[in-house]
Amino acid sequence: MKKIVIASNNTAKLREFAEMLQPLGLTAIPQREFNIPEAAEPHVTFIENALAKARHASRLTRLPALADDSGICAVALCGAPGVYSAHYANQTNVASRQKNDARNNEKLVTELSQHTDKRAYYVCVLVFITHADDPRPIIAESECWGEIISTPRGHGGFGYDPYFYMPKFGCTAAELAPDVKNRVSHRGLALALLVEKLSQQQAFPA
Repeated sequence: MKKIVIASNNTAKLREFAEMLQPLGLTAIPQREFNIPEAAEPHVTFIENALAKARHASRLTRLPALADDSGICAVALCGAPGVYSAHYANQTNVASRQKNDARNNEKLVTELSQHTDKRAYYVCVLVFITHADDPRPIIAESECWGEIISTPRGHGGFGYDPYFYMPKFGCTAAELAPDVKNRVSHRGLALALLVEKLSQQQAFPA
């Protein structure tokens, strides 16, 4: 099995990556196993933040690295919360991610209550690098469209998933079966594109 470090400490996200990467013969090792602190994310674009996280993890582990930056963008809010999705409610000192998610969702629903347009889309940008100074990072980006509802549905997923209704499937992202979500989510679609690019460029880590 080939080893890569995943530049994230988000347990739910790591689980999704591990499930999607395992069939490809890749062992995803969370950066926390190397006692690596999370990288700063000062940028205003998903791609810049993802690249910063990948270089940070690769530099400290000397392993190929995969990083993502993702978030949800509401059309009526000019793309907010965007790169600030994880801390949209500015509650960085809460006791748990679940409480932080609840506050973020509450703020998004409240902000959108002033608008008739509830459309929103998840964005995921993935960056793969073979080493910290890799001059040609492999980048894959995808999005998944839906709309924000005011009452949560489902117990799967994380973040904004219980409020993200997907008309095509007639349910929220939190109600999708894990195998279905891995195929149709913004992260699943981006990962499929990344794998295609890796295969074409023969860039799988040794």
